[in-house]
Amino acid sequence: MPARYPSFRCSVPWLLLLLQALFLSCSFFAFPADGDIYSPAYFHPEFQDVNHMVIFGFGFFLIVLRRYGFSSTAFTFLLIVLGVQCSVLVEEFLVFLGVQESEVGLQSLAKAMVSMTAVIISTGAVLGKANPVQLIVMTLVELIFFCVSRYINSTFLQVLDRLSLMHVHLFGAYFGLAVSSRFPEPRPGLDKNRSTPKSELFSMLGTVFVWVFWPSFNSILAYSKREAVLNTSLALAVSAVAAFMLSALTSKDGKFRMTHIHSAVLAGGVTVSYTAHRIQHPWIAMILGLLGTVITILGSHCLQRCFNPALKLQDTSGVHFTFGLPAVLGAVAAVVLSVVEQGIEIQWNDLSSLGFLVFVDLGAFCQTISTALITGLITGLILNTKLLKAVHVSKYFDDQFYWEVSFKMISD
Repeated sequence: MPARYPSFRCSVPWLLLLLQALFLSCSFFAFPADGDIYSPAYFHPEFQDVNHMVIFGFGFFLIVLRRYGFSSTAFTFLLIVLGVQCSVLVEEFLVFLGVQESEVGLQSLAKAMVSMTAVIISTGAVLGKANPVQLIVMTLVELIFFCVSRYINSTFLQVLDRLSLMHVHLFGAYFGLAVSSRFPEPRPGLDKNRSTPKSELFSMLGTVFVWVFWPSFNSILAYSKREAVLNTSLALAVSAVAAFMLSALTSKDGKFRMTHIHSAVLAGGVTVSYTAHRIQHPWIAMILGLLGTVITILGSHCLQRCFNPALKLQDTSGVHFTFGLPAVLGAVAAVVLSVVEQGIEIQWNDLSSLGFLVFVDLGAFCQTISTALITGLITGLILNTKLLKAVHVSKYFDDQFYWEVSFKMISD
């Protein structure tokens, strides 16, 4: 048995040591010497909410496989603490190049934590198939490409940087799907590629954490924080109610399915992420929450049975219908809301200006998805080179390949 599960002593520790030394060296020159980096103090509670959501929420959210619990939570935590440092330094590098304005240290850290959401979503698509070295490389590459995508949106399409940061759901979902498509397919009927009541319970715990703190996530960088919190809370509430309703209606025996609840209750938060700060009538947010749940549950049936097998897409945690489809719906809703708002202001007389605004909004979303797909395919090819020692298909979804586990835990 030991010969079948090799040691990572010669790869992971040295890669982590190299990266941490690099981050420490760069941070010595990146951060200013004055005390402004530790202000404002009032920003800390919001940042702490997002911190809890990303670490606790997504850490448990990804526990969906019966023999991959250790790796799901621990590797997610490792990627977060590494990725946040990398994201902060990338932001400071953009400031150094003069392509964006400098921000206070805690706000920069908050942007880094929000950016890491894209990586965690992508990790859900390749969950159980990528080893720690591959995950670390994917994290660093994705954060860089996500910053490039945001730079294109803010510079050439004049999208506010705070708004372009909310593209994390779009970018993370489609980047992860593109990366996952480059991995070998698991064997049909693989016993390890399924959940258990215990793993689904832990995953639902993570969903509850994410659900509770999602209003802070959508409002942490918004100018109209009260509107963002209220609209996100209402959208999430409607999503949760609709998830139970549709789960019973769409299941064969009329019972609730935990997989529906696990994914659909978050759809409202994803759908209103672009527009939560702009919606002036709460009923609009509630309708978006309802539509988000509908597209999530219906998408889970259509994608898993028809679309994914046809395109040979591998989506371990269902990030496509949990985050990707609601984000696309939110993008369409943002364009419609922008058209209505601007149409009222210009009295529908200057249609060329209105068309330009629609072009800019659609261009930003299409650019985000295109960049995610293209860079994800390239990253997937890189991750499957011999240098990174890709995991054999027979070792997919198995904690024993990475961790010291007892025989009793394996049998359970």
